[in-house]
Amino acid sequence: MGTLLESIHSPADVKRLTNAQMGELAGEIRECLIHTLSKTGGHLGPNLGVVELTLALHKVFDTPKDKLLFDVSHQAYVHKILTGRGDRFETIRQPGGLNGFMLRTESEHDCYGAGHAGTALSAALGMAVARDMAGGAEHVVAVAGDAAFTNGISFEALNNVASQTRRLIVVLNDNEWSIDRNVGAIAGYFHRIVTNPHYQHLHASAHKILERLGGKTVLKVARRAEEAAKGMLWPSMIFEEFGLQYFGPIDGHNIPLLVETFKFLKGMDRPVLLHVLTQKGRGFQPALDGQKKFHGLGPYDPETGQTKPAGQLTYSEVFANTLVELARQDERIVAVTAAMPNGTGLDLFRPHHPKRYFDVGIAEEHAVLFAAGMATQGYRPVCAIYSTFLQRAFDPIVHDVALQKLPVVFCMDRAGLSGDDGPTHHGLFDIAYLRGIPEMVLMAPKDEDELADMMKTAFTLPGPSAIRYPRGAVAGVARKPEPRVLEVGKAEVLVDGSDVAILGLGPMIALAEELATRLGRDGYSTALVNPRFVKPLDREMIEHYAQHVAAFVTFEDHVKMGGFGTAVAEALQDLGCSVPVVRIGWPDRFIEHGKVDALRASYGLTVEEAETQVLPLLAHRKRRTLVAS
Repeated sequence: MGTLLESIHSPADVKRLTNAQMGELAGEIRECLIHTLSKTGGHLGPNLGVVELTLALHKVFDTPKDKLLFDVSHQAYVHKILTGRGDRFETIRQPGGLNGFMLRTESEHDCYGAGHAGTALSAALGMAVARDMAGGAEHVVAVAGDAAFTNGISFEALNNVASQTRRLIVVLNDNEWSIDRNVGAIAGYFHRIVTNPHYQHLHASAHKILERLGGKTVLKVARRAEEAAKGMLWPSMIFEEFGLQYFGPIDGHNIPLLVETFKFLKGMDRPVLLHVLTQKGRGFQPALDGQKKFHGLGPYDPETGQTKPAGQLTYSEVFANTLVELARQDERIVAVTAAMPNGTGLDLFRPHHPKRYFDVGIAEEHAVLFAAGMATQGYRPVCAIYSTFLQRAFDPIVHDVALQKLPVVFCMDRAGLSGDDGPTHHGLFDIAYLRGIPEMVLMAPKDEDELADMMKTAFTLPGPSAIRYPRGAVAGVARKPEPRVLEVGKAEVLVDGSDVAILGLGPMIALAEELATRLGRDGYSTALVNPRFVKPLDREMIEHYAQHVAAFVTFEDHVKMGGFGTAVAEALQDLGCSVPVVRIGWPDRFIEHGKVDALRASYGLTVEEAETQVLPLLAHRKRRTLVAS
């Protein structure tokens, strides 16, 4: 006899289940998540927390006609399983397999692709307004975690909901966590709601009332909970002020209550917000005990939750450890993160300098503006933000930091390909969006020792600077006892040569070294250069080699368009030099998820591809030399 999960091939199969069967299915889904993700890695904790909620949504609503959006969508694994992708679930985040986030091209049930926080409400409102204009009858439901409400975009959407549509359902999935525990006034506000003693009484008795009176009591329970919440210190209820009728909080793991509540909300003729309480990591004790660790992780033991033993230090850890020491030497240094203390390594900084550590929530624009304000008062702020997330703060970087020439340091973790997370998380655009900004100094270290040097250098600069470094383990080189200040705009020539100049940006120096070795074996004189600075570029070095070599080769973990290789080509053009540049980088397209080495091989970020392109240029020069002689 097969399991219930094996019988689920579409949401229609969910609709045929009784509440008791749905409870049984919830257990099977949790087992599937725990065992599958132990092999593939992924966002385990968030998905364990939304099993019943997702089941209830698919029981009541009809995707793809009805539109179901998940903010960030890293918690959409259960949705994928219920919408015809269960037989491929073991491929999630694997090459050629299911994406770890919602993806419109993957399924008609994924109505909106996502990967960054705070997008669901605005997108859902856009869909609702489009439906209203077309005279449609479908429902639009946005599921947003409580962390999403620390994001300014969510409030920009809330500001417009009531004036632009009469039908929209917002589900506030409250589990008190983003990756780290949520911070700020909004988190405190939600906490005061759920700790209201009137609500606690309703929470304890709701299931018994539902069983005794059936679905007819849902409206009564919801209204009583609403009244209880309104009787708190913040009596105005922030969502009501925005024009959304508030219901809840209710138990996000109580399937009968969720189902009946969603049935009731379908009939509402005004925008509504349902506040549900869920437990991140529910059903797996290691995930409950290690909320940050099990938000998103690699393979682990499905019985104990133990991950593989830690290996080398990561760039994030070297960044944090270096910052701890530099902050001991300079009391002006402060650290700012946008809800990513664990991912950026700043959780290692916080215990040493708690009064100089600031987590502003999922609010990158505010983080940069906040840092700018501190910089005007003589502090030296470090904004530790992933490359892909710093994109959201482009305007404050330009208008508030660079224009005012403020000494804010942007430390961009996950610069380059971010492998399994896919296109929403790859850091492939930061050179292009930063190098055109006046006053900006942009650096890329070849290893962990140079990362420390660049951090020390950044704190000596009078204006803004940015350092890009990759995810994962460091190069494993020896570290100097103390970092040193680098000469700004000066590259490091590792090996001199006269036939070809090979420039490897950041950790891509490893590919440059291999190419230099190959060409050297073929008898070519190769210059090997660690650029260090994308901006200002070492034009003196470029001009020197332009007078001697047949070609430049640039390696970068970034898109070619607007990237480092483009900067070199522009410099050569400005110098009036016609030396060709072989640019090895990512093409003008969004790169799918997969293993880094495999994706590099697929898209030509290889030594072999560089060799194929540069050898004809070198051979042409050799022929010209022979003819001339």
